Amino acid sequence: MKHLTQIVLFILVSLASSCTKTQQENGQEFVYSELAPTPPMGWNSFDAYDSRINEAEFKATVDYMAEHLKPHGYEYAVVDYIWWHPEPGNWDNTRRKGHPNIRYERDGKPLHPEYITMDEYGRLLPAVERFPSASNGSGFKPLADYVHSKGLKFGIHIMRGIHRSAVYYNNPIKGTDYTASQIGEPWDTCEWCNHMYGVDPSIPGAQEYYNSLFELYAEWGVDYIKADDILRPVYHRGEVELIRNAIEHCGRPMVLSLSPGEAPLSDAKHLSENAHLWRISNDLWDEWEDIEYNFELLEAWSSYIGPGNWPDADMIPVGKISLDDRPHGPERMTRLTWNEQVLLMSLWSITRSPLMIGADLLTLPDSTLWLLTNDEVLYVNQHSTNNREVIRLDNRNVRPDEKKQYFAVWTATDQDNGDKFVGLFNLLDEESEVCFNMEWEMLRGKYLARDLWQKTDIGVIEGILCATLGAHGAALYRLTKQ
Repeated sequence: MKHLTQIVLFILVSLASSCTKTQQENGQEFVYSELAPTPPMGWNSFDAYDSRINEAEFKATVDYMAEHLKPHGYEYAVVDYIWWHPEPGNWDNTRRKGHPNIRYERDGKPLHPEYITMDEYGRLLPAVERFPSASNGSGFKPLADYVHSKGLKFGIHIMRGIHRSAVYYNNPIKGTDYTASQIGEPWDTCEWCNHMYGVDPSIPGAQEYYNSLFELYAEWGVDYIKADDILRPVYHRGEVELIRNAIEHCGRPMVLSLSPGEAPLSDAKHLSENAHLWRISNDLWDEWEDIEYNFELLEAWSSYIGPGNWPDADMIPVGKISLDDRPHGPERMTRLTWNEQVLLMSLWSITRSPLMIGADLLTLPDSTLWLLTNDEVLYVNQHSTNNREVIRLDNRNVRPDEKKQYFAVWTATDQDNGDKFVGLFNLLDEESEVCFNMEWEMLRGKYLARDLWQKTDIGVIEGILCATLGAHGAALYRLTKQ
């Protein structure tokens, strides 16, 4: 009996050692809340390619990023939505370009199953017609390996829930006795993309399904997840928690981004506990009104800015976007004026919004590259604190003999040396002088002012900082106490 007990103990110790070794080899120790200590910077395929990017285009973009953007802190390369569809330009089986919907029967049966790339457990896989390296069950691992070889990180877009086809065919949930039809909710569908059913987070099998997804993504080497259809019109807090739990369970650190906005401010605490960045605005395109509205949203969310918590004003729609006449308008260079592009980058930087570029990098003008890679401006985004709006004044309805005013001022502090950053924003449709009364922030005495866009010192100031700015123009300064 003594010998038998010793044998059993030896086996148990060996198994425990084996499990520990496996975790050390295959998993990575991480603290979920510490995965995004600074606002993520990178590129996402949506603005330029919508749902239709392919492997060759993505790799060429990654090459460009590694050479031109990585030295300035941009690190995430993200494949946006419907990567499992071989021909996402189709709409209802026609050949015209449009939103990548597929027709389904009322019971969820797909009329065109050839457009759905899925494994036996109901998990979507990249379409090999667009991503050839995904053949033979490789998934996105070869593409992720390529991104990693360039010193960058790899991200993918996912839609909340489980695919209709998986529910219709009642695919098993990997490693369990549960099936897709037990967790899918046919009444809970996305209002703008018809592929998915929501998952009931209170049902056994729901967490196991999400765990199986993220175990797959971990095998691929995914570093960043953009989860869509999760913030509005209903905030799906249950599925947010399922995703967060699945990331921690899979053993691979993945930054979690939630879309689309507007995120509900009433759920800010829950968001900050479960996601790293979340969209506070609807999709932002190259329209001044979209940027103007973000002043209000960014101010409302400013108290939640901090490590691991980044209110997201959306992607940066500069350069060439909407390639090949995509659903969001004709192929074009951004309609934003140069002043508006500088204002956007200044605002996104001093509010510490994530900086995700949406442009086609393969045709990026030198001027746009300059705009995106000013290290003194990017420093504000990555290394400031106490970011807040000092004033936003709208005084446009005045008599003809009175001065019309419509401007905003933001400040922040250099977390390393205490210098102050000041952003001046002219929101008028005409040139105007914007002034910052330094007494508003009790900045008394003399300060050396440096123009961050021009990378030049403009002299010592005291009491007031003013700039004459063109329509929708901006200026960004560093103030160093003398």
